[in-house]
This record gives sequence, structure tokens and C-alpha cells, in this order.
Amino acid sequence: MPELVVAHYTENLNWLRNLPKGLLKTIYTKGADPVAEFETIPLPNVGREAHTYLHHIISRYDSLAEWTVFCQGKSFDHAYDFKKTMYAFVDNPDAISQTGFCWLGHLIDTDDNRGHRLFQPWSKNEDGRSLDLLGFHRDLFGTDGPELYTFVLGAQFAVHRNVLQQKPISFYKHALAVSSNFPDAAHCFERSWDRVFDVVGINPDWLAGRLTVQLKKMKHQQMD
Repeated sequence: MPELVVAHYTENLNWLRNLPKGLLKTIYTKGADPVAEFETIPLPNVGREAHTYLHHIISRYDSLAEWTVFCQGKSFDHAYDFKKTMYAFVDNPDAISQTGFCWLGHLIDTDDNRGHRLFQPWSKNEDGRSLDLLGFHRDLFGTDGPELYTFVLGAQFAVHRNVLQQKPISFYKHALAVSSNFPDAAHCFERSWDRVFDVVGINPDWLAGRLTVQLKKMKHQQMD
């Protein structure tokens, strides 16, 4: 059975009632208030969704679902067809991706390794600081990393157990520490999840040199 892992803070979770029954739901919350109607697992309010995802991978490393979908508490903000995608996923999860990983969202974009293209001018980045993806990559992987990061906005994706377990649990424990200690780590992870799992999240041939692509409908196979 596929498992949906939700990184919750204060979002309304009523949308979870409209998802297919064949989807196991695990909700981690970092909010101070209890969540009515849903059983949740409390976590310390650090590291945003990246910390939540990594905590799940570590705690369930030996009992991961065959497919895990990681999403935000407001999944539709970044993937307007999330419900439809989940129904298709439960019907045939292996059809979503042939690589064992698939971004979930409606906007592909590209940032440079200092965050100057996307992060620095972002409206919620009030002080206009840069994003040290270069230092993040060195800290997490021990290498300088690429100059450009192409990803799907929202830090939401589906990943197969075999892909997750290609990396030892020690790697994820290190990544968990990075998620808590590195400046703006969650934004760095958002741009890097395919690299965390050593997969090609978006085929560059499909992009044809484009830095930004608005997806009208989710076409997962074309992105693999």
C-alpha cells in the first residue's frame, strides 16, 4: 500500500478526507495545537518539511512502504491536481515513474547555486539574502555540486523504497542534522531532493534548454 507522509504545521487538513482509501496516511505535525479528526505524530518545530521527511525515512528505514509520497500540509498550493494524482497513484503507482522518483507539482523552475535567480528576489525573503546551495551541497555530499538546480517547486514527490534504501541510514542521519543546522536548509533540500536520492528528477532533454516550465497537467512520464 502506498503511504502519504504529510509535513503539517497549522494547515487545515480536511482535504485528506477526499483522498483514496488505498493510501496509508502518516501525518507529522510541528504545530502547537492538536489536529481534530486526524491522528498525528508530533515533531519539534525545526527544519521545516525537510526535517519531517528525513525523520520519516530514518524512523521507517527498515519498514518503508513500497512507494512513499511526501507532501506539505497544503499540498494543492504547489500541485493543483494533487487529489487526481493520488487516485491515479493508488490505481497504478508504478506507472507514475520508471525511475523510482517523481516530482509532484505544476511549476518547474531553476535556481543558481547562490539562490540569486529565485530565492533572493522571492517575496517572502524580506531581507534579500542569498541561498548558499554551494555550501549546502558541500556539507551534505562533500562536493561543490552543479551551478544550476532544476526542480519542481513545493518539495513534494513520490519515491520508491528501493531508491530510498540505496543510501545508508547514516547518510539520512547526517542529512537530518543538516536540515536542522544549515541556514535555509529546507529551501536547499527543496531544490535537491532528486540529488539526495541519486536520480534524474527531470530529463534535461525534455526541458530543451528552458529554465521555467508551467505544467498545465501533470505528465509524469514526460518528465522522467
